[in-house]
Amino acid sequence: MPNHDDIYQNDAEQYHKLISKQEDLIRHIEGIRSPDGLDIVDLGAGSGRLTTILAPRAKSIVAVDASDAMLRINGERLKAGGHDRWRTVVADHRSLPLEDRSADLVVAGWTISYLGSSNVPNYRDNIKQIIGEIRRILRPNGTVILFETMGTGEETPNPPDFLRSYYTALEEEYGFSHRWIRTDYAFDSIEQAEELCRFFFGDEMAERVVSNRWQTVPECAGIWWR
Repeated sequence: MPNHDDIYQNDAEQYHKLISKQEDLIRHIEGIRSPDGLDIVDLGAGSGRLTTILAPRAKSIVAVDASDAMLRINGERLKAGGHDRWRTVVADHRSLPLEDRSADLVVAGWTISYLGSSNVPNYRDNIKQIIGEIRRILRPNGTVILFETMGTGEETPNPPDFLRSYYTALEEEYGFSHRWIRTDYAFDSIEQAEELCRFFFGDEMAERVVSNRWQTVPECAGIWWR
């Protein structure tokens, strides 16, 4: 598998090209809580997959990510959209430089899993610290919505084994509700699908794209909220 830390720091533009091939997720967020007039924190905001769809409707939004390169793209997109009342913050999810009870809504897309994977030392402590930070910055009656992978190249949920403990903890230890959705990639061509899947998901996925002649690559994602 490619090194995602390197990608987020050194190939942010190419990563954004990949995720731009998915539909936006606003209707799934709205189905849990309307973002209108809220102070929002986007954890693992990256190049703005969630930030840019929430910013037009938020009272304010803070985009948090460990990669300054990703946040630069995010900020450029927000400026180009004419948005104001936003800022970006480079930070670790386990120690957020944000005030207590400063957010009505926290969203996190495909990000906590990097610290919550069972392949990572002390992953259970990482999850506990991150959930603790989310609780700290949320106001009473605040909402948190998490998106994580349930399998790329899959038509029904088939999450990686190394994330199953994290997902179980969200529901059984931390009281999250859960459902799954399809987040397919609709590429311009099979060649583009192969190129971008190889870039981010690796050779095995790229070969599946070629073998199946996938211009649209199936993917499942989970949504957890409370």
